[in-house]
Amino acid sequence: MAVDWRSIPSLTALRAFAATAEARNFSHAARALNVTHAAVAQQVRALEEEFGVALVQRDGRGVSLTEEGEALASALSEGFAAFQRGAEALRSGGADRPVRITLTASFAAQWLMPRLRDFWEKHPDIGLSLQPENRVVDLHREGMDLGIRYGNGAWPGVEASFLASARLVVAAAPSLLGETATLATEEMRQMEWIIARNWPEQDNYLRSLGLDPSELSQTDFANEELSIAAARQGLGLVVESYALLADDVAEGRLRVVHESRDKLPAYFVVALPGPQRAATRAFLKWLTSQA
Repeated sequence: MAVDWRSIPSLTALRAFAATAEARNFSHAARALNVTHAAVAQQVRALEEEFGVALVQRDGRGVSLTEEGEALASALSEGFAAFQRGAEALRSGGADRPVRITLTASFAAQWLMPRLRDFWEKHPDIGLSLQPENRVVDLHREGMDLGIRYGNGAWPGVEASFLASARLVVAAAPSLLGETATLATEEMRQMEWIIARNWPEQDNYLRSLGLDPSELSQTDFANEELSIAAARQGLGLVVESYALLADDVAEGRLRVVHESRDKLPAYFVVALPGPQRAATRAFLKWLTSQA
């Protein structure tokens, strides 16, 4: 889609408004732009006249945004952030900086690490920096090139590509199951369980099977990695995303006794809109080829 440059207001005025929206103060915006208070106020007023709507309103010593101002500020924040990333990428080149990826420790250990040998054989010159983190990280603020997220794929401000199914399964070690291939609900209710703390999806899945997590005989662990390790030792049944158990199942360490057929949630790789460094593009292309 070609840009109609004649329909875009003055970039100087848009920059003045964006700085004002961020600072909520004309004087602070003026200092950030190295211009006068009057120049910023004049540019904002010019925008309001062009659009025919109020964008800001006086609020004590500062300003607040109208509904229209909030909408414009959100759009400009994304646009100027993309400009900044492009400029920074051109200035620095970034050839020697490793690709920074935010993801959970469990996904890194169970899904990504077993596959990385293939990437480094194909791209020995590209460094990676894995940043394990359970919280959802703001890619721009934290300086991340990519993120791997669990969910439905709809997050504002990022572009998401499907990476792996996260359908939940119940699994256990063959030493615990013997020759059993599947388990009925009542059979599962009588067995030992390995439970990861503070994981609502796990608890909801158990309830969908007719099991009350609070009534199960269980040993709880602080995270998914420990839960999976305990399951391998035959200490109980475990609920986990199949993507994180696939290698264990393929190599016979664990056996799936029940699984969900839901398509979502899933694991997605996310990136900020706009240009990416060559190293990031190479890793992203390889990563999505693993899906």
